[in-house]
Amino acid sequence: MSSGTSPVKGALTEELQATVGALSAGTLTARAYCDSCLERVRANEAVIKAWVALDEGRARGIAATRDVRDAQGSLHGIPVGVKDIFDTEDLPTEMGSPAFVGNQPARNARLVERIVAAGGYALGKTATAEFAYMHPAETRNPWNPKHTPGGSSSGSAAAVAAGHVPVAVGTQTNGSVIRPAAFCGVVGFKPTLDTLPMHGVLPFAETLDHVGVFARSVADAAYFTACVAEAGPFTAEVGALSRPPKIAVLPRFPWNSAEQGAAAQLQATLSRLAAAGTEVKALDLPEDFEEAKRVHRTIMLYEGAREHAPRQAAHRRVMSAALNAAIDEGLAMSHDDYRAALARRAALAELALDLFADCDAVASLPAPGPAPARLDITGDPSFCTLWTLVGFPAITLPTGLSDAGLPYGIQLAGSAHDDVRLLRVARWCEAAIGFERPSH
Repeated sequence: MSSGTSPVKGALTEELQATVGALSAGTLTARAYCDSCLERVRANEAVIKAWVALDEGRARGIAATRDVRDAQGSLHGIPVGVKDIFDTEDLPTEMGSPAFVGNQPARNARLVERIVAAGGYALGKTATAEFAYMHPAETRNPWNPKHTPGGSSSGSAAAVAAGHVPVAVGTQTNGSVIRPAAFCGVVGFKPTLDTLPMHGVLPFAETLDHVGVFARSVADAAYFTACVAEAGPFTAEVGALSRPPKIAVLPRFPWNSAEQGAAAQLQATLSRLAAAGTEVKALDLPEDFEEAKRVHRTIMLYEGAREHAPRQAAHRRVMSAALNAAIDEGLAMSHDDYRAALARRAALAELALDLFADCDAVASLPAPGPAPARLDITGDPSFCTLWTLVGFPAITLPTGLSDAGLPYGIQLAGSAHDDVRLLRVARWCEAAIGFERPSH
């Protein structure tokens, strides 16, 4: 691990609820906690480049107001990393694009409003790939700055891994929460589609866009989700399972394959879970799902092209070749092909329910391997495609390190709207896996 860029470890991994408790009790002030976060930012931000807008004076001023308020919400005094496609009324929202440098929204995105209403605040804006697509930001992986942190929610994953903030938010249209979380060795949680609001967030493909959460433990991700989701099944505490979980395993999807080291790590993780009492069985994906990647791509590019065509018309020359090509490809797709893809998506979502008939979660890798040693790409998202297409919840947990010292992860998926059970399974697995960050 490179000197000066080691991810947060030890005492800094305290649970979000414990921090909220200390802030609410007054044993820790919001200003002091903000200062400690800013100190960690200053320690390695020049290398990691997780942030694109961070005004220390603004952050301290907001934290100070939390210390004098009588009302204390469930996120009292908590600074949050906010991906730079969420509108913020007091910070620019530039969407990873030179065409929108200095763009200042008039009001907060709905999710940011909920963070503020709960007593939290945006510490700053985290880096994103251009329009949350493929062209990478300048962010580096905290485990090794020669490696990608993943994308498109690169800054949010890196900021949590580096201990700059305890929690951050991002989006996923294909693999943009799960993959960077796995590459950066943190927990990434993508709830069921539409669990968290997209209002005030730059869309890419309305049918597929999810809001997700980055944290350093399942408990933190669950707690934060409960704080900002509509009133419903989410609770501050992740309940215990009454029995070890039943997990079905997809070693690969029909459209991809795993690297040798990642495949071996997945098997070692499954063996550890089985030794702890988990019932593990192989799952064969029915042939119907072989077209899932094509269906996903059709919907994503058709909708993305129509969302971004007006921006392309005005700013094509400063857009990346990858984004221009995606918009051009989407504009060439027929409406009939798009309607057929939507119908096929609905059918696959129904079929996917059967995958969970005899298990609590489906396990797979979150990516073909650890973070690639490249900065011009964000990595292969295709291990995330199915669960994004059908809108089912997914979460990734760190499981170990590669020979090069980069994190491996395991992705767990749950049935639609069964997020609470998925979180319980994930917390059980987290404890059984027992991943520990290096002490040096």
